Amino acid sequence: MSAPRELPMLSMAPGLDPEPEARERGPEPGPAAERYRVDGMDCAACAQTVEKVVAALDGVRAARVSFGNATMTVEGDVAPARVSAAVASAGYRAAPVTRRRTSEPVAPFWRSDARTVSTTASVVLLAVAVIATPAGASRAVAEPLYLASMAVGGWAIARAALAALRRRSLDMNVLMTLAAVGAVGIGSYAEGAWVLVLFAVGTTLEAYAFDRSRRSVSELMELAPEQARVIAEDGSERLMPVEEIVVGARFLVRPGERIALDGEVVDGRSSVDEAPITGESVPVDKESGDRVFAGTLNAHGALTVRVSKAAGESTLARIAALVEEAQGSRAPSERFVDRFAKVYTPLVVAAALAVAVVPVVLFGGSFDTWVYRALALLIVACPCSLVISIPVAVVSAVGRAARDGVLVKGGQALEDLARVRTVAIDKTGTLTGGRPVLRHVGALDDGSEEEMLALVAAVERRSEHPLARALVQAARDRGLAVGEADGFQALPGRGVVARVDGRELWAGGPRLASDRLGGMPEDALWLETRGETAMVLGEGDRALAVFGLADQPRPEAAAAVSDLRRVGIGRVIMLTGDADQVAASVSTQVGADEYRAGMLPEDKLRAVEALDTERGPVAMVGDGINDAPALAAATVGVAMGAAGTDAALQSADVALMSDDLSRLPHAVRGARQAAGVMRQNVIASLAVKAVFVVLAPLGLVTLVLAVAADMGMSLLVTLNGLRLLRGRPR
Repeated sequence: MSAPRELPMLSMAPGLDPEPEARERGPEPGPAAERYRVDGMDCAACAQTVEKVVAALDGVRAARVSFGNATMTVEGDVAPARVSAAVASAGYRAAPVTRRRTSEPVAPFWRSDARTVSTTASVVLLAVAVIATPAGASRAVAEPLYLASMAVGGWAIARAALAALRRRSLDMNVLMTLAAVGAVGIGSYAEGAWVLVLFAVGTTLEAYAFDRSRRSVSELMELAPEQARVIAEDGSERLMPVEEIVVGARFLVRPGERIALDGEVVDGRSSVDEAPITGESVPVDKESGDRVFAGTLNAHGALTVRVSKAAGESTLARIAALVEEAQGSRAPSERFVDRFAKVYTPLVVAAALAVAVVPVVLFGGSFDTWVYRALALLIVACPCSLVISIPVAVVSAVGRAARDGVLVKGGQALEDLARVRTVAIDKTGTLTGGRPVLRHVGALDDGSEEEMLALVAAVERRSEHPLARALVQAARDRGLAVGEADGFQALPGRGVVARVDGRELWAGGPRLASDRLGGMPEDALWLETRGETAMVLGEGDRALAVFGLADQPRPEAAAAVSDLRRVGIGRVIMLTGDADQVAASVSTQVGADEYRAGMLPEDKLRAVEALDTERGPVAMVGDGINDAPALAAATVGVAMGAAGTDAALQSADVALMSDDLSRLPHAVRGARQAAGVMRQNVIASLAVKAVFVVLAPLGLVTLVLAVAADMGMSLLVTLNGLRLLRGRPR
């Protein structure tokens, strides 16, 4: 198990271990960092070439290119124009990233990727040459047509190959260019043309497929309107660009319109479809005081909303940015494949050189025959399908999960979630609704029940614990005056102490009662036997009152636990700081395999560590500050109800945007499906490579067959990865 990750004290979700993922992501955007969109890359080796070209520029401290999401982060003092020019010299295109508004429609792929035009032209020229040859055209006519198709379709490939060679890199552009030039050198014009044209067609289709999977982020951002109807102080309305609207401004959302900015409803009632954020298609009722999110759809009523976040900081914008970053992250299996490819490619290139030279020099073999076989082997040396097999699955799976309201923070989290066999779940706010209500008040001293409730509410007034809020709300519901408290101090996992009207009071559960009284009062024990959470109000070593509170399991909790077992989770364990009787009651109702009660935050941490050692990878699900250490220590930390929670969005391994536990089984199922696709892609790619490495030196593979197999396999693994975009995983 990895070492526990450090967390900010107030984090609501697990921290993300900066190693090794941070190293894989490269420089984080900062004051001297710029992000670029890079177009035209069709392999991971291409990304490495672009990275080396940009890193060599004066003023660049570091550069990191992500093939997965086609972006580049450049750190240093360098003009964007110089970066774009350097990338262009390598045969690709780069432009600074800007958040596209809906008024700027996405260009069709055939217009945004310049290679589509040259590829189409090369296909036409090759078709003319192929038709002309059997029609009786002379070599003087056919060969120039083949050369023309090579020049038109291969100019970008050759330029990228030269850039790679200058950086001592053997990418697929280099290998294909060498194979085509070699074919021409031995007089095989037609096959040389087929090599480059098939390669150009394959990479264009591959780029198109990848573009489709990356579009999930762009489509997400398109949901937010570019203008909002702002209400001025005099009550007048005017349309304003969302970028110009400041926090605190009010805007009107009419029925059927999408909400433009995050905010709080200040007037009106309606239902809002929050599917873009939470993945939940059932509209949510909204009224004054409720939060709303940019990109969500207002239904039948008009709403007046006060802006709480600027356009660039909206929950939708943050999700889009995090999904884009996650799509570009590198999974552990991808790092393995990259290491394998770095060894495989040079070895096969060396083997191709040996095939071309050894039989001719030592055994007097035919030069053209053995060079031809070497060229076929050279094409097989290209690890295209292998290195693309993982990124396409990660991009598709992360994009699909985001549309279902689950934010998976990259390839590492995706693979870790697929490996999980044990799930530990916090009780309050996760398995239960987190909204306990007061059921019983028992005064143990001379005071009345109302007086005791008012006192405990004053003590708990500044606490954020759900039980404290329930006590305060109960006092207010009864119309009691809740006084001010001084010297408030929270005792995590135990309770609180405070001074009210000069009296030193404390309120808490069994641990604090044991410290102050030596044990729980009999009345409190009676409440626990009823399945209620018992709280004690005391002064010094004297108990003043006991309070029984109950928190009901979520309606979906039992079904979610059952679904977790169906997707392969072996054990579901409930962790709680509550009393044993209360924990037993909730555990039975939701169907957990076991429970552990009376746990402090450090106890939950130790429990997760022990489970990891005993039963393998563990996912910890929670939503509270007390869960943070355990969430951080788990193989996968899952934050519940992360919509609008900056800390959870930023630090969670997996964030369930809605406050709905039933999303977790879908997330696990999707991660396992993605892991399965990755395995299929890698195994199929390796199998094809192994077969062709053996057959090529034997003369059983033509150049056309070699490139068709190579690009065909690349397209197959891409299409297999794209399956993850379709529908919810089953």
